[in-house]
Amino acid sequence: MAQSLVIVESPAKAKTIEKFLGPGYKVLASYGHVRALPSKQGSVDIEHNFSPLYHVLPESRKHIELLKKEAKKSRELILATDPDREGEAIAWHLLEALDIPEDAAKPEVKRVTFHEITKGAVREAISHPGHISRELVDAQQARSILDYLVGFNLSPFLWKKIRYGLSAGRVQSVALRLICEREKDIQSFEAREYWTIEAQLDADKGSVFQARLHAVDGNKLGKFDIGDEAQAQELAKAIGSESFQVRNLKKSSKKRNPSAPFTTSTLQQEASRKLGFSARKTMTVAQKLYEGIDVGKGLEGLITYMRTDSVALSQVATTEARELITRMYGEDYALDKPRIFKNKAKNAQEAHEAVRPTSLANLPEQIKPHLSSDQFKLYRLIWQRTIASQMAPAILDATTVDIAAGERFLFRASGQVVRFPGFMKLYIEDIDNAEEQDSQQEGTLPDLKQDQSLDCRELLPSQHFTQPPPRYTEASLVKTLEEHGIGRPSTYASIINTLVTRKYVRLEKRAFYTEDVGMVVNDLLVNHFNKYVDYDFTAQMEEDLDAISRGEREWQPVLKDFWEPFISLLKQKETQISKQDVTTEKTDRTCPECSKPLVIKLGRAGRFLACSGFPDCRYTEPLNGEREEPVMSDQTCDKCGAPMLIKQGRYGKFLACSAYPDCKNIQPLVKPKALGIACPKCGEGELMEKKSRYGKIFYSCNRYPKCKFALWDQPIEQPCPKCNFPLVVEKTTKRQGTFRKCPQEDCDWTEVLIPPEPKTKATTKKTTPKKTATKKTAAAKPAEKKTTAKKGATKKAAPKKSVAKKPAAKKTSAKKSSKSDDKG
Repeated sequence: MAQSLVIVESPAKAKTIEKFLGPGYKVLASYGHVRALPSKQGSVDIEHNFSPLYHVLPESRKHIELLKKEAKKSRELILATDPDREGEAIAWHLLEALDIPEDAAKPEVKRVTFHEITKGAVREAISHPGHISRELVDAQQARSILDYLVGFNLSPFLWKKIRYGLSAGRVQSVALRLICEREKDIQSFEAREYWTIEAQLDADKGSVFQARLHAVDGNKLGKFDIGDEAQAQELAKAIGSESFQVRNLKKSSKKRNPSAPFTTSTLQQEASRKLGFSARKTMTVAQKLYEGIDVGKGLEGLITYMRTDSVALSQVATTEARELITRMYGEDYALDKPRIFKNKAKNAQEAHEAVRPTSLANLPEQIKPHLSSDQFKLYRLIWQRTIASQMAPAILDATTVDIAAGERFLFRASGQVVRFPGFMKLYIEDIDNAEEQDSQQEGTLPDLKQDQSLDCRELLPSQHFTQPPPRYTEASLVKTLEEHGIGRPSTYASIINTLVTRKYVRLEKRAFYTEDVGMVVNDLLVNHFNKYVDYDFTAQMEEDLDAISRGEREWQPVLKDFWEPFISLLKQKETQISKQDVTTEKTDRTCPECSKPLVIKLGRAGRFLACSGFPDCRYTEPLNGEREEPVMSDQTCDKCGAPMLIKQGRYGKFLACSAYPDCKNIQPLVKPKALGIACPKCGEGELMEKKSRYGKIFYSCNRYPKCKFALWDQPIEQPCPKCNFPLVVEKTTKRQGTFRKCPQEDCDWTEVLIPPEPKTKATTKKTTPKKTATKKTAAAKPAEKKTTAKKGATKKAAPKKSVAKKPAAKKTSAKKSSKSDDKG
């Protein structure tokens, strides 16, 4: 009997599922998307009702050919792509690329979905197949076309009006707006001074606690009512002579419930706060946990599908959680019936469960030896959050004490004590707001009684200043996007990555800072395309796409409603806006060299001040801070004899002739170091140790550009024992230790001087499964060496090119499996 062909998205998942299904089933991978809109103009036929002109991705052609051959031999074709809109669209694209109708008799086409890769879940899905949801396909298709229309029309507009290589996106640009507006709030913020007065009070038996001045003459103090030091000291002086007594005691008990199980968004937020993971890293590690890891029982998925808006848990999961909680913590920590959560996110799609372990019996510490460090950390976080969500609430005893200081002044102290930890015994969610985090920290107060007298040890007037709003972190940005209903949580990682790689923003200590080009792009979009970067408009577009997925709206009218006003506005702005309007800003300063007005311009390194008389006057200075004045050096110009000045340039300090512009001689501040080794190529020059503009050391002939011999590795004046080349080079790497080799491309002589450090047992264990990858690397090594040596012998900058090519190849493969709703 002909076999059944099952198609999934990733080869790792295929390997796991094939073991579950056994004989009669062949499981192959599509390797992500197989068809897409070409990255060029004209990929959507707008005149013919927005018809998309898809093509098979070049890197997918060989996979499609293999799948076609297997499909011809198969009785049934089972499409088991991911259980979301994008997975549904991939299933449809697969049928189109394979040229197989969905109602074909052979192979018979079936669509199955499962939310966890376990034997039971996979077999259950196979036994209950369905059909491709055309509504979900249309919703995903509309999103792709919408993002294409924005990206491939607005991005070229930015190239013309700002500079080439910039991009705009339907959701990306709104995320940029959030960051830029926060930056403007920070820049315009004016700190305001205020004071507080704390009293160090002593109850019986030396129990010291603090209370804050709360009211004066019966009037509650506002934040800024004590505005300066003079007021604070005057109040402190008046309070100092008063006696302190407990006037009112209020005790209450309150419950604190745990957070809901993870959705895609909350998983990204909490992994950022607790683990320091980027959104992209979180999704990459979660993908591996979902696809399957061998923890001693064969390959199996450790978590459910990680792209979800749902906070629901299945009955199986809650039952398992209750049994585990009772066994580990006792009956008091378990619930009588499962806790049910409601989703607060806008536009939430709750088709399946929250992110949870497929089996809660897989305790993190037990399976730790089978996981990498990052996998263990993320799995433990998911496991703890899931278990905690079904644990008893924490019970806290809160106490508020009002303390009278004479007749005029009232102090207040608050504290809380955890009477029963409940879920807090296992897990407490982190909070972005530092003040809110501090307010939840538990504190204690001594056992006080009504009318009890207290001794005041010290009065502490303290100065404070209001703080600007905090910069967005990945966690707080993701949270804000979700609250506004902007984009999909599964796309946040790619959106954030685009903003950073385009250099619109940068991440420093996990916070977003805007770059000048990002601010200029945002200002242009907000000032001229405000509707399309509006938070409510973007959220409404998500609601329209959701309506398509529910079958409530047709996708072409939605696109038409968006496109016609958008392209009309774009054409209007093409003629109204000039590049100078966007990238040049007038100032009230004049040029110190020619007295013409200075303007602020946008350059490759950011904004700077420049003379409006360019190119006749080339005066520039940094926008922020004073221009560093040139310093006279002790050297003279080797061309005209004038003193040389030390100046600050784009790549650091350098020597420039003081006779400029008559003499334009410049020299590096740190002279190249002569090595005393004759150049092996020309025989006339000498090799020098130099530093590239990026600070990397290299070695080249001092007769450059006449002789272009260059090396990245330290040359040693020792002839090669094998080919007699006049010198060899010395290099140190982690894998090979310190060794010498011949720089000639056709000579493979090497000599190890210091062997690499031996690998630890833990390292060896982790790297064992990657033998195949190691072999590939080793096999590719001679070719890499050959390219580097050849380039080094002909051109100084060439070694940099061969190094830069490698990441590009990785980027292509990564792109295939990424989930993005933003083009450009």
